[in-house]
Amino acid sequence: MDYLLYFPTSNLISKSIDMSLVTSKIEEMLGDEASYLLEHESKTISKDRLALPSSTFVDDIWSHSDRNNRVLGNLQWLFESGRLGGSGFLSILPVDQGIEHSAGASFAANPDYFDPENIVKLAIEAGCNAVASTFGALRIVSRKYAHKIPFVVKINHNELLTYPNTFDQIMFGNIDQAYDMGAAAVGATIYFGSEESNRQIQEVAQAFAYAHELGLATILWCYTRNNGFKVDGVDYHTSADLTGQANHIGTTIGADIIKQKQPTNNGGYKALNSGNSSYGKLDERIYTELSSDHPIDLTRYQVANCFMGRAGLINSGGASGDNDFADAVKTAVINKRAGGMGLISGRKAFQRPIGEGVKLLNMIQDVYLNDEVTIA
Repeated sequence: MDYLLYFPTSNLISKSIDMSLVTSKIEEMLGDEASYLLEHESKTISKDRLALPSSTFVDDIWSHSDRNNRVLGNLQWLFESGRLGGSGFLSILPVDQGIEHSAGASFAANPDYFDPENIVKLAIEAGCNAVASTFGALRIVSRKYAHKIPFVVKINHNELLTYPNTFDQIMFGNIDQAYDMGAAAVGATIYFGSEESNRQIQEVAQAFAYAHELGLATILWCYTRNNGFKVDGVDYHTSADLTGQANHIGTTIGADIIKQKQPTNNGGYKALNSGNSSYGKLDERIYTELSSDHPIDLTRYQVANCFMGRAGLINSGGASGDNDFADAVKTAVINKRAGGMGLISGRKAFQRPIGEGVKLLNMIQDVYLNDEVTIA
């Protein structure tokens, strides 16, 4: 199989790769869930109703929007970069955990990543479409690398040095700074459902509008956060209905790409409307017709809330654990078969030796390069 590796300083270079993660290998890593995930046929929202990732996604979808030519160019740069270049799928390395989770806790597993250059090197060596990180991490190496791989500059963060810890996304810089360092895109997080969410929505909407004026693409980390989302011992922060609505709001305020945690359950709205509680609005068809309890259908509901896939859904890779390689492949299979656009995986990749991190990211990418893993 061929792929295109794109750097803006050179021509497109065609290279042949050995597909190490063929279907049989994917099945092996999925174990007992292989047929459950690879043979599922969605009976909820038909794939024919979705805007699916493709080599012409920018032409087919974004060229009809109000995005200016510079935004279209940067989106195309993202889609043409790395091992997935030209496929319509994205593999992004995000390393903002030095702020979000504290540097020591994030980089103790591999102290090399205290040095931001190694973050960028990992993304390039692994053939990622882009690297996402903080103003400081990308600024300090921007002249060396901003023309070699698309930069996604994260403009807001929750920091963990305030005592007691608070949970609020605050601005760490501005759009002009991201533009000046040559970024292709900016990223931001909103904690939907939190007390601070109204301010965050307004701040990010304004920032994204200005980013588009300057020609930068936009990626939104759409996270739900409220202790009230835990009901009777069940955590609904990653329920399909609540995260789906977060995606819908995120797309509405100008996100070109949505980053979301993969759903683990459903029925958040129903749980929050039990007893004497009243929250939001729901329709039973969300659960009976638009989704099921299958993870691919739950994720498809997230895609549907991204304007039926017009804004691409990239799912989070999640925290590092005991079965990172198998978990990463499973997450990629679910995302792809649901109609998603890719994975943004950080801790599983950088909290290990760089060679293993490259291997893990390549395994994720191979799922998207494998034509036998189809849209359900």
